[in-house]
Amino acid sequence: MKLKIGVMGSASGQHSKELLEKATAIGKAIAENDAIFFFGATIGLPLAAAKGTKDAGGTVLGVSPALNKKEHLEKYHYPMEACSTVIYTGMGLAGGRNTILVRSCDAIIVIGGRVGTMNEFSIAYAAGIPIGLLKGSGGMADKAEELEKEVMKGEYPTPIILEEDPKKLVEKLIELLKQEKH
Repeated sequence: MKLKIGVMGSASGQHSKELLEKATAIGKAIAENDAIFFFGATIGLPLAAAKGTKDAGGTVLGVSPALNKKEHLEKYHYPMEACSTVIYTGMGLAGGRNTILVRSCDAIIVIGGRVGTMNEFSIAYAAGIPIGLLKGSGGMADKAEELEKEVMKGEYPTPIILEEDPKKLVEKLIELLKQEKH
């Protein structure tokens, strides 16, 4: 069975060309490792990563907050072009969509991120789902290690990998998953 890797991170806001390229490289590395890419069917850094996977011939599964395609496009104004397929949850942005998204993954990667990404990080952490953090990408990716030490205090034995290089981050996460025999 193929591994399922989710990419979570900053959807809105301005992103540097360098950070968009790193997100794309993460997506490409996921495809090159024959894993299935999961994301929130959104914009920003997760979309850049999704495009990297799709352009490299990989499978991209979007988990939308919308009830259907019409709502996805018209209410949320989210694109479809990077998705191989979309699951419509009808749960909205603050609903259970994040739980479905994260719990469907064998591991997640965090690029930047704010409160929504913090929620996804917390879900993965509590479930023991391995987490990869792209160091230097800002937001949750750079604060998560401190959060884990100060707030969560190692309460769960969740593996966390920190790496600045996108390709190495994916490779280290996949190696960890293979060792855990997912």
